[in-house]
Amino acid sequence: MAMESATAEEYLEVIYKLSREEAVRPSKIASALGVAAPTVTSQLKRLEAKGLLTRPHGRVKLTGEGEARALSVVRSHRLSERFLTDVLGIPVDEAHDEACKWEHALSPRVQQALEEFLQMPDVCPHGHPIPAADGTVGTVHGHQLTDSLPGDAVRVVQVAEDDDALLSYLTSLGLLPGTVLRVVDVAPFHGPLLVEVGGSQYALGREVAAQIVVVGVSV
Repeated sequence: MAMESATAEEYLEVIYKLSREEAVRPSKIASALGVAAPTVTSQLKRLEAKGLLTRPHGRVKLTGEGEARALSVVRSHRLSERFLTDVLGIPVDEAHDEACKWEHALSPRVQQALEEFLQMPDVCPHGHPIPAADGTVGTVHGHQLTDSLPGDAVRVVQVAEDDDALLSYLTSLGLLPGTVLRVVDVAPFHGPLLVEVGGSQYALGREVAAQIVVVGVSV
């Protein structure tokens, strides 16, 4: 039963995250979880029967109860990431996978205790808001790095959290929340951005740069 519950929570979490950006279709869920379409269809039917989601016009939408369950999982995951990085010293690009193992085990009481121990953090190590106990979710302000202009000095406030390879790459470049960088050049015709970080310059493809949220700073 524990494994079945964890699987259900994984689906709810993925549906919640996908719904923040676009209408959620089963094919998107299958891609995000790396499972076959028939497996997704079967699981969605079970979650729908439990009143956790609906499927109007082929799209997947969480019910109030389903969203509350999803937010609890996200809360557990991001608090776990903070503990792993801030207290245990686990590298940011490794904390995500470890937190996936913790997120299904934390009760609301443990979530609260962990939150208080960590002194009420607002965001996870990747810069994504940590849902509050009442389900409210804060907002991270900023713009995609792709919207920056040559000469702009910016500070990273958020990076992608679910792409392990990308996160490992950004970590290797030091492009994590809190890092200040300068945009040296922006190639035309959707070409790469040349950025300077700590005295080193790197060319970032548009697809990578779009996964980095920044705010302008004065230097």
